Amino acid sequence: MSKPVVFFGELLIRLTAPGRELLMQSPSFDIQVGGAEANVAVGLAHLGHATTMVSAVPDNALGRGAVSSIRAHGVDCKKVQIRDGRMGLYFLAQGAGLRASEIVYDRLGSSFAQATAADFDWDELLAHAQMLHLSGITPALGPQSAEAALAAAKAAVRLGVPISFDGNYRAMLWERWDSNPRAILSELIGMADILFGNHRDISLVLGQDFSGDGADRRREAAQAAFDAFPSLKLIASTARHLVSADHHQLSARVDLRDSFAQTDEVDVTGIIDRIGAGDAFAAGVLHAHFAGGDADALATTGLALTCLKHSLPGDASLFGQADIDAFVDGNLDVRR
Repeated sequence: MSKPVVFFGELLIRLTAPGRELLMQSPSFDIQVGGAEANVAVGLAHLGHATTMVSAVPDNALGRGAVSSIRAHGVDCKKVQIRDGRMGLYFLAQGAGLRASEIVYDRLGSSFAQATAADFDWDELLAHAQMLHLSGITPALGPQSAEAALAAAKAAVRLGVPISFDGNYRAMLWERWDSNPRAILSELIGMADILFGNHRDISLVLGQDFSGDGADRRREAAQAAFDAFPSLKLIASTARHLVSADHHQLSARVDLRDSFAQTDEVDVTGIIDRIGAGDAFAAGVLHAHFAGGDADALATTGLALTCLKHSLPGDASLFGQADIDAFVDGNLDVRR
């Protein structure tokens, strides 16, 4: 059996206003389970990869239900701890037309956010790992979570386990405590082999402005990151232009130290749910990376999965290789 990709992050329950209503417009919510790292784990599991989730949830119906949901997609959840605290939640009002989507977080005091670095035995958790995947959301939750994320990354470096890191900058979370996101994210990116982030993420950690306008400017930002962080081997990102809540234009880019690939822009219309599209992109890029693909293959596969995710309710991509192949081939006919 292949070595698993290990994911460290918070499992969340998502409560979505029905249809495209505003929050509390009617007294009901649709329930899904997600979380940035778990979404990538589910996406990779549906593509045939071994995945392991490391997290913490409360011992109640919400925690057990979240774990069961992730496990049902083929993710190994034996390393998810049961701890004191509460389940992290977030509320979503999906946008429509020219109205943007809105998210409200309710995750203070969650079981995961209260866990400390000492609560995770990374020598054991990473003993047979193919890769460790982290995101910038975990350190944004508070000082304990930041220390836990840094401890996981340091253990991976010590054990020779490659690190995939998604910047996932969330200003609302960082601003809730006396944080230094630039310093913390810089330290994490400095240990990573793969970075999911664009010119804005690079601008944040390097303290200098980069533009996303044009391939040359994007290459300039990537090269600056490669110069600043010697361990980085690959940077992957998407560019999104919003026409309306139902119509986005997406392209994908992968930078290696000696080459890069950038896709054409794709019109994504009739959007069902854009939440988790970045996580789907990460799953697609990692899927192609594990298969030994070049920059073109990584960018194309990542773009395929992120575009497909917009057609699916919920946080995670549930698509397989046949779906990616059909997208790349432009085959929209019914598959029988």
